[in-house]
Amino acid sequence: MLLPRIKGPRDLDRLSQEELTQLAAEIRSFLVDAVSKTGGHLGPNLGVVELTIALHRVFESPKDKVLFDTGHQAYVHKLLTGRQDFAGLRSKGGLSGYPSRAESEHDVIENSHASTVLGWADGLAKANEVLGREDHHVAAVIGDGALTGGMAWEALNNIAAAKDRPLVIVVNDNERSYGPTIGGLANHLATLRTTDGYERFLARGKELLERTPVVGKPLFETLHGAKKGLKDFIAPQGMFEDLGLKYIGPIDGHDIEALESALTRAKRFSGPVIVHCLTQKGRGYTHAEQDEADRFHGIGPIHPDTGLPVKTAAASWTSVFADEMVKLGHEREDIVAITAAMLHPVGLKKFADTFPDRIYDVGIAEQHAATSAAGLATGGVHPVFAVYATFLNRAFDQVLMDVALHKCGVTFVLDRAGVTGDDGASHNGMWDMSILQVVPGLRLAAPRDAEQLRAQLREAVEVKDAPTVVRYSKGVVGPAVPAVGKAGGMDVLRAPAPEVIRPDVLIVSVGALAPMCLEIAGLLDKQGITSTVVDPRWVKPVDEALAPLAERHRVVVTVEDNGRTGGVGAAVAQALRDAGVDVPLRDFGIPQRFLDHALRKEIMAEIGLTAPDIARQVTGLVAKLDGRYENEPAATVD
Repeated sequence: MLLPRIKGPRDLDRLSQEELTQLAAEIRSFLVDAVSKTGGHLGPNLGVVELTIALHRVFESPKDKVLFDTGHQAYVHKLLTGRQDFAGLRSKGGLSGYPSRAESEHDVIENSHASTVLGWADGLAKANEVLGREDHHVAAVIGDGALTGGMAWEALNNIAAAKDRPLVIVVNDNERSYGPTIGGLANHLATLRTTDGYERFLARGKELLERTPVVGKPLFETLHGAKKGLKDFIAPQGMFEDLGLKYIGPIDGHDIEALESALTRAKRFSGPVIVHCLTQKGRGYTHAEQDEADRFHGIGPIHPDTGLPVKTAAASWTSVFADEMVKLGHEREDIVAITAAMLHPVGLKKFADTFPDRIYDVGIAEQHAATSAAGLATGGVHPVFAVYATFLNRAFDQVLMDVALHKCGVTFVLDRAGVTGDDGASHNGMWDMSILQVVPGLRLAAPRDAEQLRAQLREAVEVKDAPTVVRYSKGVVGPAVPAVGKAGGMDVLRAPAPEVIRPDVLIVSVGALAPMCLEIAGLLDKQGITSTVVDPRWVKPVDEALAPLAERHRVVVTVEDNGRTGGVGAAVAQALRDAGVDVPLRDFGIPQRFLDHALRKEIMAEIGLTAPDIARQVTGLVAKLDGRYENEPAATVD
């Protein structure tokens, strides 16, 4: 076995090409065995085994910076940099599913949001230039999918402007768009295009021809056009070279020797170079290769021999949304859907299959999706943009200035809201209700169960003059939580006995935390503390009935699966102040810090967002109020 002997990237230097091929096979076997137990991003990592080996053979990490866009394809990188204990992958105390600075000096970017790597690479290359670190290199790996993001092209525009600033961009193209160009001619042309001598020859030729009277300049332009046409015929690099970037490829992304040759030439060049690699997502694992949906992009625990899930999936929030969207599509011809390269994960595949002319996949371009949705709404249809809650952060300006300012009827459906857990800090959807509170006119719904998701989605798409948002959690949807009454537009989930004149606590329950809030009320009841539990349903704007209801209680408590700063608790407090209601309020939510990866229930326990923790604190608050009232002097009459 070769893999256990690899403690760091330089251990690869001693291996022959035959041994490297054996190592690649061992890595694939390791990944299938390990990830089938824990779940994770299997397909992307099976596709970059040889590419990652070649990168670490050519570049000297950590002195050279090897960067991965998004980072879900960094498992092989972890193995080659001394992290081979995958037993706790994506679990508390185990390896992160993405690069992590806390784990290794070889990891640089850990935000796991796509299309950012070229901006990072541009900055790092500039830093090398400013500090005179000529022996430091930067290699950025970006997928063809991530190149659909606007940030990537903004960075390319800047990178291409610096002709003499070294930077290697590896395009990991796993869509099999082009057949690989192989053989001596392709290799020779690639070498010519990435040597300083060739560039000096072109510059000198241009200078001589342009000094030639009459025919010089037209002749140079004709020859330059012919050269570009010849290169475009041989390899599809024209688009990149039009930007001023040197291009090598396409390279067989599973040929280590060819990859090393291409990366070595790119590393030697004194300017920005694109290395275009063709890889196969899920390579080497038949079940992944044959999966038409996403080649096992992200999986839960599976049986490695069959590729089938270990557990049968229960109904999820996403599946409830998926079914209701199809029903809405049948009922209303003006309903259209938008996804940012997440058709399957956000539950729009059924809608796409049923209404193929009413679905728009804009690629990894959330900003464009939001503004395009504004255009769709202005044009007379109602767009539903389904996106992970954490990714809507990227489109805040568009939600504010394009959708809300123009009073466009656009519905944003936020999947994976709140604590998501095992994908780590950047995937928790803990900012949406805070960010969106500042958007004028926007209405935000947080359904507590499947029935409410269906109902509130329907309510949302009826709004034609403002943006609406429906947000829900990751994973299995819980049992129905029935209402026992109404208070304005709010559902009352638990009411005190009729003889209680002034209940102790009003619990404002947000979204899927309704069962927890009912549990809190039950625990308080055992302490002799009476309570009312309400679900606002629409948390923005704050329901007008909340202030008078709060005034009839001694304490108000808000419980939300969102950051405490600027969230629902803050909005409720503001509403009470505006109404002149002076009742103590305690807001429970997610602390404003980046949360390490772990199971959702483990994170909730760690941050104290559990029924026993909250009930304990509320009991203490009520006891303090009781003590204060008991010690107050009796009122006197003059």
